[in-house]
Amino acid sequence: MNISFDFTNMMADAVGDEHGMKKSGIDSLKDKVKLIDKELKSKRNDRTLPFFDLPYQDISSITKAAEEIRAEFENFALIGIGGSSLGPKALHKALNPPYYNELTKKERRGCPRIYFLENVDPDSISGLLETIDIKKTIFNVITKSGSTSETMANFLLVRERLAEAVGKEKAKKHIIATTDPKKGSLRRLVETEGYKSLEIPEKVGGRFSVFTPVGLLPAAVIGIDIKGLLNGAAYMDKLCKSDDIWENPAYMNAALQYVSATAKGKRIAVLMNYADALDSIGDWFCQLWAESLGKKNTINGKVINAGQTPVRAVGTNDQHSQIQLYMEGPNDKTITFIRVEKFQNELLMPRVSIDGDSLSYLGGRTINELIHAEQTATELALTKEGRPNCRITLSEISPFTIGALLYMFEIQTAFAGGLYNINPFDQPGVEEGKQLTYAMMGRHGYEEKKKEIEEMAKKSRFTIP
Repeated sequence: MNISFDFTNMMADAVGDEHGMKKSGIDSLKDKVKLIDKELKSKRNDRTLPFFDLPYQDISSITKAAEEIRAEFENFALIGIGGSSLGPKALHKALNPPYYNELTKKERRGCPRIYFLENVDPDSISGLLETIDIKKTIFNVITKSGSTSETMANFLLVRERLAEAVGKEKAKKHIIATTDPKKGSLRRLVETEGYKSLEIPEKVGGRFSVFTPVGLLPAAVIGIDIKGLLNGAAYMDKLCKSDDIWENPAYMNAALQYVSATAKGKRIAVLMNYADALDSIGDWFCQLWAESLGKKNTINGKVINAGQTPVRAVGTNDQHSQIQLYMEGPNDKTITFIRVEKFQNELLMPRVSIDGDSLSYLGGRTINELIHAEQTATELALTKEGRPNCRITLSEISPFTIGALLYMFEIQTAFAGGLYNINPFDQPGVEEGKQLTYAMMGRHGYEEKKKEIEEMAKKSRFTIP
């Protein structure tokens, strides 16, 4: 099992000087790379960036909780949003069969079905609660702050439905919380109501939390080998120890994306997965890259408006939707392919003689060969048009390779923050919207924001009925 990173088609030799990198340009970052590497390792050593050490954690409390859940419940419903949901969903979609919930309990290896309560869409919430038997369901409510409006709103609805269905005392057994060890409204509810709970390490933010109980508990409940995930992450950690950019795949990809954005006009980063199982990893990556690097100010307070816009694509589907734009539209993108060498299944296409020879070329070949040919052809076509692209190749989809891939993206993101000289671990641009929502919903302490909203409402509106 391995993972490799090929960036040949990001280089000037492949796509030309205007859009590609020169080796000398990458080498010119050498001193900056060493400084950022030293700073990251220093923060790791003083434990201000504990996500780095998650591959080596004790997971006994997580596996114990998962065993208890599997023994008692038929359904596992996750209540969370953003990093609290995208990570667990990415693991589930990547490492379980595509129609997992439709399988029998035996086919699911005795594991519960899994559902996600994310958005505050009343129809989606009602639809799920009316479809599943909540008497046979445990709800895992996940929020680091303990006060995320969407998550807590969904949780309060679920808690009420549970109390109506099984009684207030018994309802407590249907709830397990994953939150901050000390702070927040959810932690206080855990203490007063007696819910079971797991802790998110204090200095690990939501989008870096996939290797905490946020991602590992749901994964363990539905039968994913979480030790294998962590082993893959640990393998990538060792691979990314070097401060030589030519030996460090996470640093190299961060640098390529950074130079592409700041010097080559590539302000859009496309992640194109050639495996349906990796689709939700695209969603997870988009949050990681966008929320971490999309910053107005540098650490020094200089306005920079940093960051690439991440876009998720799926091959071969999006060859029939997005590729036309990537090929002939503005040359403002980098495309990162993720290719899987060995799928779990191999499908042989039958030989046919319909329609002359127009289909005969497929006969006797495999679907596996076709998807690989599609990826290679798209890569070559983009390169011929001077469109920079690179490829991450997984030998197969397994807990080990997925753990390695996600951990590489996390290191890449942290390192890219250093290149931009921004803080990749905060999200100030999200806070204003949260505060205005609190004001509109009447939360105490946000009266001034409510007045601000009322003043804005007085301004002229331009609408067409």
